[in-house]
Amino acid sequence: MADPVPVRLVPVKLTPVGRAHFLPADLPGGPAPGAGVQVVVQSDAGQTLGTVVRSAPQIDAKRRPRSDTPARVVRLATREDVVTRLKHEHREREALRMAGLKIRERGLSMKLTRVEQTLDGSRLIFYFTAEARVDFRELVRELAAEFHTRIEMRQIGVRDEARMLGGYGTCGRPLCCTTFLTSFEPISIKMAKQQDLSLNPSKLAGLCGRLKCCLRYELPNAKGVVHGGCGSEGDCDNPTGCGTCGSGGGCDACGAGGCGSCGPR
Repeated sequence: MADPVPVRLVPVKLTPVGRAHFLPADLPGGPAPGAGVQVVVQSDAGQTLGTVVRSAPQIDAKRRPRSDTPARVVRLATREDVVTRLKHEHREREALRMAGLKIRERGLSMKLTRVEQTLDGSRLIFYFTAEARVDFRELVRELAAEFHTRIEMRQIGVRDEARMLGGYGTCGRPLCCTTFLTSFEPISIKMAKQQDLSLNPSKLAGLCGRLKCCLRYELPNAKGVVHGGCGSEGDCDNPTGCGTCGSGGGCDACGAGGCGSCGPR
């Protein structure tokens, strides 16, 4: 029986800000597309345009996508795709401006972050942050009547907002959430205490206003593993951190009766 053909992975950036995603490619035989080539990516939200970027072979194996990932590179982008995307960018800016005006007129307690339009133009997706639930039904009706397309409103957290917009931290480097972090782990003020850092909130908070993500992965491990994530708690064998504590006080990853470094975000 012949061995299955290995899946070809292509590092693709879907937005100018953000980390590269290694996606399986349904492309015909031949060399993989080089850096800078634009491709069409199919996902659950529809088709979008992405750009192939460079990658380090040493870390490719660690960034393999899950087998059930819905996103795939389906084909190389054509000139028509690029022109369509440029038109969509103009429409996204107009939709962001129009929605901002309507939100201020209605006095809604929400802050728009970004607007995205799918490549086929079938929907406009509005990302926003809010402290509580917002009744935006009338807003959606007005936007649908204005742009004659399907409108989706998606509420995100402040950490997701920082990852979506990007920026530079106090260290002078691009935000960790836009470069290599794949998920937001729980962070507590105890992690700063264990590293003998100043407890000045202005120095511990990132651009999102929450505790910096680096407080967790720069925390030395009690068993000698650098960047362990569990601090002086000696009950956890997971070198990347304990994860979240359950409601009963126990740690889901290490099984301890309450890991000191697991806390609320």
